[in-house]
Amino acid sequence: MTLGFALNERVNCWMLMAASVLLLAGLSGCSGGAARVNETTVSSTEVMTTSDEPEVRRRARLRLELATGYFAQGQTTVALDEVKQVLVIDPSFADAHNLRGLIYMRLNDPRLAEDSFKRAVALNGRDADALHNYGWFLCQNGRYAESFDVFSQALTTPLYRNQVKTLLAKGLCEIRTGDRAQAEISLARAYELDAGNPVTGYNLALLLYLRGEYTRAQFYIRRINNSELANAETFWLGIRVERRMNNPVAELQLASQLKQRFPKSKEAAAYERGAFNE
Repeated sequence: MTLGFALNERVNCWMLMAASVLLLAGLSGCSGGAARVNETTVSSTEVMTTSDEPEVRRRARLRLELATGYFAQGQTTVALDEVKQVLVIDPSFADAHNLRGLIYMRLNDPRLAEDSFKRAVALNGRDADALHNYGWFLCQNGRYAESFDVFSQALTTPLYRNQVKTLLAKGLCEIRTGDRAQAEISLARAYELDAGNPVTGYNLALLLYLRGEYTRAQFYIRRINNSELANAETFWLGIRVERRMNNPVAELQLASQLKQRFPKSKEAAAYERGAFNE
């Protein structure tokens, strides 16, 4: 993805940040805390708990936690080595295949990434996090119709707790297809579920700005810029919104904060040269 303000062609830095967070968030089932012991049961009526976890799965889980930590720290090849060992111990561990998919995405190997996500979903079709990651992979590779199908599967999974990240990812992918109306629906729903997420708020404000809905864009971007989560990009979008609305006082206040807090940013440079429509 590249940067800029032509929504169909270029994607801003906060979208890139969103992608990274979303993918890592998909590992919540295997990083730290009690393990998710897949979907097996002790009997037809008794649900398996951590105490029922087989020794093989326990060893695999502990090693997978190490792999997840390495991946989060950017030590991708080390994480891959650990995941390989996990799959030697327990080839049927769906979470390991999920992480393997994320690793190969980062290593720009789409063939092995897709193979990993497919295996994860085949092993545990109710893992909405794996479905989310597979959907994002498909979107990243321009397979939008397929990605929307997979996102829908994730969103309709019972008890899925991370709908916000999937709605956000779906909205970003809809932006890429040029479907701004549907993108607004997805992003607005994500915002309803978590109004404090600045990535959702920023991208919703940007979408509305580019559609010429400046009053609505102002609402979302002001909430971010009036918080500790503001950054150079949010100030720059706020400046352009206020300029469009002919609010010179608000525009100058934001410009002052941008120049004071982020003087070397590309947004500050754009402001100085008056590049409001780039």
